[in-house]
Amino acid sequence: MMKLIHAFFNMDTNAVELTYNDGSVLTIDCEEVENHYDVTNGQMADLNWLLYNAPMEYASLVLSGKMENYLKGPALHRIED
Repeated sequence: MMKLIHAFFNMDTNAVELTYNDGSVLTIDCEEVENHYDVTNGQMADLNWLLYNAPMEYASLVLSGKMENYLKGPALHRIED
């Protein structure tokens, strides 16, 4: 079983890069995620916070399919549309 060992946000490619214990790498294109969910400015602020501070949590939301539920929740940083 592959285990996720590292995640980081690559600003140059606007992607979260996940590294697994077998050396494989999975890249999540953040622009594609944003376009898929048609995020608002307030939601974008929350997603940007996750990307810079908790990229593994961002990746978990994308991979688990729970991103839509996350985006429907209250704004984390009091930035409203």
